[in-house]
Amino acid sequence: MTAEALPTAASASVIVADSSQPAPVLDIVVPVYNEEVDIAGSVRRLRDHLHTHVPYTARITVADNASTDATLSIASGLVDEIDGLRVVHLDEKGRGRALNAVWRASDAEIVAYCDVDLSTDLNALMPLIAPLISGHSDLAIGTRLSRASRVVRGPKREFISRSYNLILKTAMRAKFSDAQCGFKAMRTDIAREVLPYVEDTGWFFDTELLVLSERIGLRIAEVPVDWIDDPDSTVDIVATAMADLKGCARVAYALGTGRLPIADLRAAIGRDRAPGPHIDGVPHGMVGQLARFCVVGVASTIAYAVLYLMLHAVLGAQVSNFVALAITAVLNTAANRKFSFGISGREGAVKHQLFGLGVFVFGWAVTAGSLVMLHAFAPEASKHVELVVLVVANLVATATRFVGLRWVFRGHTNTSIADVAIEGAGE
Repeated sequence: MTAEALPTAASASVIVADSSQPAPVLDIVVPVYNEEVDIAGSVRRLRDHLHTHVPYTARITVADNASTDATLSIASGLVDEIDGLRVVHLDEKGRGRALNAVWRASDAEIVAYCDVDLSTDLNALMPLIAPLISGHSDLAIGTRLSRASRVVRGPKREFISRSYNLILKTAMRAKFSDAQCGFKAMRTDIAREVLPYVEDTGWFFDTELLVLSERIGLRIAEVPVDWIDDPDSTVDIVATAMADLKGCARVAYALGTGRLPIADLRAAIGRDRAPGPHIDGVPHGMVGQLARFCVVGVASTIAYAVLYLMLHAVLGAQVSNFVALAITAVLNTAANRKFSFGISGREGAVKHQLFGLGVFVFGWAVTAGSLVMLHAFAPEASKHVELVVLVVANLVATATRFVGLRWVFRGHTNTSIADVAIEGAGE
C-alpha cells in the first residue's frame, strides 16, 4: 500500500493506488460508508460494465468516508484483482465531503459518481458522460423524474422526492428535474472551479452543486435513468430531508446576500446565453410566480407588523400604519421585481417603483379606511385588534398588487446573471 495526501483535503489520503497508470478519461467515484456487504460485488459489476460498454480509459475510485467496519480493507484487497481501481480514505464521515475531495484532486478529464448499491442502471453511464466528453455540457445528471425513466420505489420515497424537487423549482427557481439521484458527472476543470464554493459535506452536496452551477450559467445535461430502490438502504429519509431544507435556506441566504461570487464565476466559466425567465412564459407559470409572490408577501407582512407595533406607542395608529406601509411597500416592490418576476438590471426600475407607490397609496387608503371604520364601531379596540383589521385589509391590497405587478412586468426579461444571483428565498 502507498499513501499520499489528496491536495484538496488534508483529512483524505490515497492509501491504495497504482501510480504507474496514466491519467484516465473517466474517474468514477463510489462513496462508501460501512458497506462491507456490497462493496466487492458492486465494484466488480462496475468494472465489468466499464470494460464492456465504455470505450474510454476509466478508473474506479472507492472513497471510504470514515467507515467503522471492514469496508476499507475489503476495498483495498480488490486492487490486485481489478485494474484501474483506486481506494481513498477520509478520516471524516460525509458523502459530500468525499466527492468534493476526490473530484477536485482527480487527474481525469471527467469525474462521475454512482451509489454503491448501483440502484441506477449502468446503461445510462455512456449517455451521462457523452455530452461532457464532446464539450456540449459541463455537468450531467441522471433523472428519475423524466417520463422516459423507469423507476421502482415505494410511495413514501416517491412523494418525498417529488415534493423536494417541487420546493427547489418553486422557491429557488431550479430548472433541473432531479437533484438527488445518485448518478452524476462533471468536467474536472469545471469541478475545480466550482467545488470550493460548495460547503455541504453530506447529502445536500448534490443540490448545492446544481443550484450554484445553474446560477453561474453552466450547461446541465439530464439523462433519463432506470432506477430500482434499495430496500436495505440505511439512509434516514426524514433526517436527510430536514438537512436538505436547512441547506436550501443556507444557499438562498448566501445568494441573497451576495456571499457567492456568481458574476465572477459566470464570467470565467459560464456559458454566454440568456439565463433568466421570460415574463410572458415564466418557468413554472403563474403558479410559480404566485408562490414566490406569497413568500415575499409573508415576509413583508411580518415586517409591517413589527414596524407598526414598534411605532404605535409613539406615532399612533394612523401615522404608524402609513410609515410601516410606506417602508415595506418599497422593499416589497423591489423584492417582487427580482424574486417573483425575474426582473434584473436598472431598466424600468423607476417605473416599477412608481407603480409600487400607486399600489401603496391604494393600500394605505384601504387600511386607513379600515381603521376609521373600526374606531367608529369599536373606539376602545386595542392595537392588536387594529393590527388584525389592518392585515385583513392588506390582503385586499396584496391581491391588487399581484395582478398589477404581473401586468406592469410583462415583456421584461432577466438581462444580468449578477442580478439573478441576488434572487433567493426572501429578499
